[in-house]
Amino acid sequence: TRLTNSIQTDVDIHLCYQSENVSCIMAVIPSTMRVLLYVFLGSLSVLTLCGNLLIIISIIYFKQLHTPTNYLILSLAMSDLLLGALVLPFIIALSVDSCSYLGDLICNMERSLDVSLSTSSILNLSFISIDRYFAVCHPLRYESKINVRAAVMMILVCWGVSALVGIGMVVVGLNEGKCEGRCFAFNIPVSSITGCVLSFYLPVVIILITYLKIFLVAQKQARSIQNSNCQSIKSGSSVSKREGKATKTLAIVMGAFLICWAPFFTALTLNPLINYSIPITVMEILTLLGWSNSVLNPFVYAFFYRWFRVAFRMIISGKIFVGDFANSKLL
Repeated sequence: TRLTNSIQTDVDIHLCYQSENVSCIMAVIPSTMRVLLYVFLGSLSVLTLCGNLLIIISIIYFKQLHTPTNYLILSLAMSDLLLGALVLPFIIALSVDSCSYLGDLICNMERSLDVSLSTSSILNLSFISIDRYFAVCHPLRYESKINVRAAVMMILVCWGVSALVGIGMVVVGLNEGKCEGRCFAFNIPVSSITGCVLSFYLPVVIILITYLKIFLVAQKQARSIQNSNCQSIKSGSSVSKREGKATKTLAIVMGAFLICWAPFFTALTLNPLINYSIPITVMEILTLLGWSNSVLNPFVYAFFYRWFRVAFRMIISGKIFVGDFANSKLL
């Protein structure tokens, strides 16, 4: 029986390169599953592109949306758009055909883009949390601290650090332990865990602490408004509610990001510590869960922000192409 199982195992194993000892094992995918994967991943890519393109066009075209907060949202949407345009197409091909015959240069470029854009997303969320902190906790200092210049500086820092992290993780050995025939490998050495800490864990801790502080201050402000009959405070309550709603929406965006990406980064960190025992298929599924986050944010904005819904309708209907509506009031 043991000999039969051994023979059966040998028969079932297909290598990307039959003559190479370091060849990857080829995943044999039935044709029906292949088609379903193409449809699912293709739809994910199209939705990512279309949804984030709507966000980008809305913020650029409508002057009412020209605010520091929306510029940070624009940067986040650009990260997601580039992920859908430059990374997901490769993932579609590599997920369906597990043996990739791409050169090392292309593979390294794709890894660098993937890491850079993922890092850019969470750094954008970090700066958005800082924006919300000043808006809710220090409203009188908000306009002086968070202006267009400050937003541009945060965006430049975000993209600069993301590029350095993406290039750095490839340079320090992201492709160590790679078998021949698979472009994306997850056997990341322990030394690269530092990159995960800098690009994910540390920003997440900062974001969580910031939003906890915002939540406590917002609760205190709500109690002050309820306990006061002062007309001036009542007039300011609408502003407080508006800022609170914006903070709640962006907190949901951050929560969706954590739900999508935390499993992948947790597995990625544990993998070298448990002798890379997590199956590659599991890692690929967790990666797809992470990338699916790029399609969620536009739907969150459309659901919670009326001005984005109005902007989306005007863009989809083609109304902005037949007249000048840049100064239109979206509320």
